[in-house]
Amino acid sequence: MPHAIVKMFPGRDEKTRQELAVKIEQAMIDVLGCTSDSISVAIEEINKDAWKQVYQTDIEDKKDNIYKQPGYKMEDY
Repeated sequence: MPHAIVKMFPGRDEKTRQELAVKIEQAMIDVLGCTSDSISVAIEEINKDAWKQVYQTDIEDKKDNIYKQPGYKMEDY
């Protein structure tokens, strides 16, 4: 029962968000061997001024869970 959450800045249209969800779903099917019925995908839009909290709690505090590190640091903002 994989569930993916994508957090990103606002501004993408509905078509783009739908396409992203479909591609994430297909990647889970291809890599994990699960069925579409077991997959859920959420997209959360986070304003730039609130991104520091996301970075701290979802990236810095969970380094062992991150399989693709960002190419930036919060102090770069």
